[in-house]
Amino acid sequence: MSGLLLVWGISPLLPADWDLIRGWFGIIGLLQILHFGFFALLSCHWRSHGLDAKPLMQQPIRSTSLSEFWSRRWNTAFRDLTHQFLFQPLTRKFGPIPAMWIGFFISGLIHEFVISFPAGGGYGGPTSFFLLQAIGLSLERSTLGKSLGLRRGWRGKILTLLFLLGPIALLAHPPFVLNVIVPFLDAIGAGQIRSQ
Repeated sequence: MSGLLLVWGISPLLPADWDLIRGWFGIIGLLQILHFGFFALLSCHWRSHGLDAKPLMQQPIRSTSLSEFWSRRWNTAFRDLTHQFLFQPLTRKFGPIPAMWIGFFISGLIHEFVISFPAGGGYGGPTSFFLLQAIGLSLERSTLGKSLGLRRGWRGKILTLLFLLGPIALLAHPPFVLNVIVPFLDAIGAGQIRSQ
């Protein structure tokens, strides 16, 4: 319900010169509608018919580490696919740490293809975002990170939020928001309300 409110309730009311903020409301709302709404209901439907269709999202807000967020809570379908066809083969060949770095780099390239190319700009942002995730995971797993307890409790949660939300504008960069999301909001009837 909150996703619907963000997309069709709040976003259209924002001033014309607030398109970037309107786009961010749209992104958050669309994530809630699709990833936490429709896909969750679809998973329930399939499970009620005997299919093993786990929810796509596993309460990512409860993550107390970047490792937990990326390995168990966020977009489990993509995680399962990349784990089987990317991370496991790379781990056998290079070991777990290089495999993690290569995996995040490739994830960055995939996101460049689906975010930056359609937007016609912001190139390098998504890849930088995912390489920062590899830095955060490396910090968590380091001797210092372990001694500071960066993989659990409030310290882990703070580190997770810093690494996920701090650089989020690299992933969903202004060209994507302004050239893809805002026109999409307009196309689905969630555009700015124009005074007559």
